[in-house]
Order: sequence, then C-alpha cells, then structure tokens
Amino acid sequence: MADYDLAIIGGGLNGVSVARDAAGRGLRVILFEQGDLGGAASSATARTIHGDLAVLERWRFRRVRNALAERETWLRIAPHLVRPMRFVIPAHADERPPWFLRVGLLLYDRLAARSRLPPSATIDVTHHPIGNALKRPFGTAFEYSDCVVDDSRLVIASAVDAAERGADIRTGARCVRADRTDTWRLAVIDRGRRQVITARALANASGAWTVSVAETVLRVPPPWKAATGQISQIVVRRLFDTDNVYVFQNADRRLIYACPFERDFTLIGSVGHAFIGDPAVVAVAASDVAYLCDAANRYFRERLDPADVIRTFSGANLVTNPLSRRVARDGAMMFDTSRRKAPLLTIFGGDVTTSRWRAERAVSRLTPFYPMSKPWTATAPLPGGDFAWPRFETEIERARERWRFLDEAQAQRLVAAYGTRIAAILGDAKDRADLGAAFGSELTAAEVRYLMAKEWARFPDDILWRRSKLGLTMPPADRDALAKFMAGAG
Repeated sequence: MADYDLAIIGGGLNGVSVARDAAGRGLRVILFEQGDLGGAASSATARTIHGDLAVLERWRFRRVRNALAERETWLRIAPHLVRPMRFVIPAHADERPPWFLRVGLLLYDRLAARSRLPPSATIDVTHHPIGNALKRPFGTAFEYSDCVVDDSRLVIASAVDAAERGADIRTGARCVRADRTDTWRLAVIDRGRRQVITARALANASGAWTVSVAETVLRVPPPWKAATGQISQIVVRRLFDTDNVYVFQNADRRLIYACPFERDFTLIGSVGHAFIGDPAVVAVAASDVAYLCDAANRYFRERLDPADVIRTFSGANLVTNPLSRRVARDGAMMFDTSRRKAPLLTIFGGDVTTSRWRAERAVSRLTPFYPMSKPWTATAPLPGGDFAWPRFETEIERARERWRFLDEAQAQRLVAAYGTRIAAILGDAKDRADLGAAFGSELTAAEVRYLMAKEWARFPDDILWRRSKLGLTMPPADRDALAKFMAGAG
C-alpha cells in the first residue's frame, strides 16, 4: 500500500490549493516545497480578485461572470485576506472613450448581478477627493467594485487548512527523482536527509519549474509547448490619501493598477513579458521600472522617478505558447493516465481569482481512482475567515477591546493577516511586554514563534516578505535581531 494517495511537488498557490481540496475530500496528501510556501510567483501576483475588464473587452462574458462568482466566494471564505475596494478609471482623452468605459462597467455590474458590492458610478473628479492626486486635465472618472488580496497570506492560509485536514506539508524538501509504475516512488531530500515516499498519484505544481521537474525528475515529456512569463510591480511612497485603487489606461492599452499598500506605500503594477533564465533569481528590469513610473506619471500629479522605487516584486510562471488570455486567466492542466501507470496531474499558471476553482477541477479528475467526498472549498472558510466580510471593522474593534494595548493600525494588521485566529498569537497578554521581544514597531516574539510553529517560517524573509510585509519598515538592526532570535528558537 502506498504511503499517500496524492503527492504534490510545489508549494505555490496551485500546489497548496490542490492539497487543501484533496485533503478535505479525504485523500492522504503530502506536499513538497523546495523553498518557502509561496516563495516565487505566488507572492508577486497582481493582488486583485476581479472579473477582469480586459477579458470583458474581448466579449468573454461567461468567463467574466464565472470570475465574478469566484470573487463572491473569496469574500465569503477569506474575508480577512480579500477586501472589497472601489476601483477608479480616470477617463483619458487618448484612450478608450468615456461612453465605452461606462457601457463596459454597466455590463460588468450585470454580470455580477448577485453581488453585494456597490455598482459602478460616474464621478466628477474636479469636486471629489479621488481627483486630488490626479493631474488637472482629468475631469471624469468611473468607479466600480472589485477586491484586493494578500496573495502570499492566501497561500499560507490554504496550506494551514490543508494541514489541519491531514495533509503533510513539507518545506525545504526537494523531490530529486520519481519512478512511475502502478504507484509513484519519490526520492526526496528533506532538509538534508534523503528518504523514499510512495504515492498513488502525483501532481506537478512547480510553477516556473514545471518543465525542468518533468524532464529531470519525472523523466516525462514536458506539458505542451510552454514558455515562461514574468510579472513585476513596484512599491513607492503613498501617492494618495483615499482607499481607492486607481486603474490607469496606458498608451499600449494595458491597464495599470495603483493600490494602497501596507498603509504608507503604493503598489503599482503590473507589467508582464516573456522570461528567460533561472526562475529562482527573477529580477525587475530597469525598463520595467521605467515603464511603470511613466504609466503613473501620465495620471498622478506627483512625479515618480525610478529612484523613488522602494521595493520591487517579481515572479516567473509557466504559460502555454502561444500565450492566450484564456490560459493566462485560468491556467493550464494536463492529466496523464497511461495504462497500468499511476496518474500524473500537471497544473500551472492562472491567476489568484480562479485558483480555488482550478484546484477543485484538478482534484475532481482523480475521482475515478479514489473514493472521495464532493467538492467543498466554495463554502468552508479559510483559517481565521469565519466571519462575514462586512464585519471586518467589527473584528478590529473586538480585538482592541480584548487587547487594549493594540492601537488601531496594529489591530488592523493582525486581523487582516490572521482573522479570528489572532488569539493564538496574543493569548492572554495584558500588555505588549507579555508578547516578548519586539522587532521593529509591530513584530513580537510571540508572533514569530507562532509563525515558526504553525506556518512553516524558517528564515527572516519568510516572515518579513511573505507572511507579512514588515520588511518595508523594519530597521536593519531589528532584522539582525530577528535572525538571531529565529536561529535560537529553531
């Protein structure tokens, strides 16, 4: 008998979503991630949950409607990680005409007919706070509803849920060889130790490494004809005071987003193009930084230069070739059930919005091989998400009432990261000193211990850039202190 029903290679959003779905249906699941969960492209997404106006422009109504339905699902199951916002498109004289934008957004509202989010509206920005940050020629803007998401924490929450449902999640574990008969026999280097594990089925969800894993580890032909794409964003100081997301029409018709980010910053993106090289060392090119600065400078009154960029985010992922909008949105999947050989599932690409649905489809492909329960992830909250999304502010108030030493910003960060599970970190603390050593203005030893014990954090970057974005503000001395603390705690 095999050790597991399903082994998964890759701990990005696709991998952990498959693990969560499969574990919840009763399968014995193990997942291997060679680095940190969400350590590559899954922490450099566009950070939006949306129906995709660019797809609507191509008249793909069914696809937009399905994505908008997934938006409602995410608001229901992850209200701490997925937050509704009002998106604003200023009308630009050289781009899509205002009537076209208005008609498109009215259609967007219709396709999201069951949504509880407010409908689109036309705004005179000359008499509205939204216009304060914009250049004076802009007089009209169109406002609509969509959501933003903490992508890296979505990965972690999915992995936590998978583990609580029985999945074995292993980080720092690399599969070096897989032999396929009626079962899979996997040789794994797990934090320096070699071991052999057997599984009845295997999922290759290794993202930008999908082809290399197929060729060198699984020794099978790579899936389809594939190429690697790169997506990049930049972080600058906060450019506007409102909580809106600005959507800018660039000269090449690409839509560029400018989002409030970690209270004091603005995230601008995304720019994407083909990528050649090692996906482990993806870097944002100077031309991409200049492109995003120029796109913002078409609209914002305050000028941005590349020297103003505080941080960049970038990741590479596999896409089919030729690249189509459909595959970019939904990702790709291949299921190999060769006669008398164990099943092989290959899954890659796609955006955050459709990731839950994509994993559900993938696991359902295994139903002829295993007795399993029905799909369930559309209704079960992710850890900490067991409250209705309109009550997000109420959860912050409740946290401040229980832990009176928290200021509003601290409570908001904790609720946005952990939802109702912040008690697992703060416990019965009466003041901040009860949480142990402090690293910067917000991170405490209690939170670090929790992240190491429950969320697989091993190194400072795991905490500072994926389980949080506190690396944006933490001084070097505190980072050094954090590294020493984690080394001693481990």
